Amino acid sequence: MSDDGSYLRRQFKTAWALTDLHLTGLDTDECLWRPAAQGMHVQRAADGTWRADWPEHERYDLGPPSIAWVTWHIGFWWSMVLDHSFGAGTLTRETVTWPGSADGVRERLGRLRSEWLAALDKLSDGDLQSTQRTRWPFRDRPFGDVVAWVNVELTKNASELGYARFLYAVRR
Repeated sequence: MSDDGSYLRRQFKTAWALTDLHLTGLDTDECLWRPAAQGMHVQRAADGTWRADWPEHERYDLGPPSIAWVTWHIGFWWSMVLDHSFGAGTLTRETVTWPGSADGVRERLGRLRSEWLAALDKLSDGDLQSTQRTRWPFRDRPFGDVVAWVNVELTKNASELGYARFLYAVRR
């Protein structure tokens, strides 16, 4: 990424540090714990894959998501951005599964981080200003807006992970 995009990389570094903080020490039981009687979660399908719930709305009465769902969500939107910006653009929500364990989550998110940083390294100032790669989650905006959105979304999800981990730690 160019010098003009270095602030985006610094923001990403901060967002990743927050995420990594909450992923460190995370275990599978904690991922699968449900903080309330209702809320978005993951379900194990007959074929052994883990599928995520998808909300029909985003009102508060959905209930809080599980850590498994939040980590699935990070993998979902990051995979979508990478595929639609730098790949074939064919990935769909339905094909993104949860890895099934906290170790799998750390591996997947670490891989996505590496892929994202490698993709960013190839961008010029012109690429950040161009709309050519902007195909998901929105269109017709400079690609720098997508990079900034990734930083904000990752920071938001990191805070959700941290909050859920605090709740898990005092659940009894």
